[in-house]
Amino acid sequence: MEQAYSFGGLKKFNWGIGAYMEKKTSRTLNELLVKLFNNMMDMEERAIITEEFQDITNNDMHIIEAIGIDEPRRMSEIAARLGVTVGTLTTNMNSLESKGYILRKRSDTDKRVVLAVLKEKGKKAFFHHRDFHKKMIKSIVKDLYEDEMEAMIKGLLNLNDFLAKIDMENADKDKT
Repeated sequence: MEQAYSFGGLKKFNWGIGAYMEKKTSRTLNELLVKLFNNMMDMEERAIITEEFQDITNNDMHIIEAIGIDEPRRMSEIAARLGVTVGTLTTNMNSLESKGYILRKRSDTDKRVVLAVLKEKGKKAFFHHRDFHKKMIKSIVKDLYEDEMEAMIKGLLNLNDFLAKIDMENADKDKT
């Protein structure tokens, strides 16, 4: 005997592994993902690039986030976190440094290593960006039960795995 419940007008059947997903559900998920993808960066930029931080971009905010506030971070580590080359990162870091958000310095133990640290202005931007993300997450999970959060996390992990697989396939194609 099938059990079903309604969520946003869509039926979910508890048939276990290999559960049937109705076309309407699939279409709704696709439309929602497309809207989220198209709107996420624009909405985030409008929310975090305020008058106080109008001299930097959303991309700069993500660099600031990758540097973090804990300790000086190696340029190569920041680049790896962002999925860019050190050369690409250097261009953005030059701008952030000239605007007073970061400071770069050579390591005392290995002069080949360049470390980046947030200055006071950069820390302020970091916390502003972090607060936006905290509010966003809070709004996402506010009405969810624990099992619904687990399902959402599982779905997002599946999406992340899918995208990582596509990225690897494209990287393999680029090598040939």
